[in-house]
Amino acid sequence: MNDSTPSNRRSMPRPARWRRLAGYRPTIIVSCILIIIGVLIGGRLYGKYLSSMDVAEREAQIEQLRAESQKQKRNIDSKSQQLTALQDKLNKTQAALDAIMPSENTYNIQPNQTLILGDGHLTVGMIGPPANDSVLLNINGKSQTVPAGQTLSITPDPATHCQINVQSFDVFKAVIVATCAAAKAQ
Repeated sequence: MNDSTPSNRRSMPRPARWRRLAGYRPTIIVSCILIIIGVLIGGRLYGKYLSSMDVAEREAQIEQLRAESQKQKRNIDSKSQQLTALQDKLNKTQAALDAIMPSENTYNIQPNQTLILGDGHLTVGMIGPPANDSVLLNINGKSQTVPAGQTLSITPDPATHCQINVQSFDVFKAVIVATCAAAKAQ
C-alpha cells in the first residue's frame, strides 16, 4: 500500500528555497518594477499610436466627405443652371406660341394679313395699319371699320352664326376673338 500523504513527499523545506533567492531579492524587485514600468510605457505609446491612426483615418474620411460634398454642390448648381436655362427656353417658346395663337379663338392679325377663323367659316384680314380709334377689317370680302371692344355679328350662311370681337390693337397688330356656332332655330 502506498501512502501518498504530504508527509511522505520529499520536498525541500520552505526556508531553504527562499534562502537561495534571498541574495537576488533586490534585483528581482527592481526587475519587476522595471517590467511594470516598461509595460506601462509601452501600453501608453501603443495607445497613442492606435489613437493617432484612428484620428488619421477619421481625418481622411472627413476630407473625402468634404470633397464629395463639394462635388455634389457643384453638380446641384450645374443642374440648377440647366433647369433655369430650360425654364427660360420654355417661357420663350410659350410666349412665341402665345404670340402666334394666344388662346382658343383669339388671334393676332398684323397689317395686310388674312387669317381663316371660326372653324373655317370666316376670312378676316386687316387692311393697312390701324387708325387711332379703329381697325379696318375685311370680313368675308366686306370691309368694316371696327373700334376696340366692339363685337360684330356675322352670318356667313344660314346655319352658322359668328361673332367677331376686336379686343385691342396697336400699330403692329390687332387682337381679335372669333367664334362660330350653329344658328339657333327661331
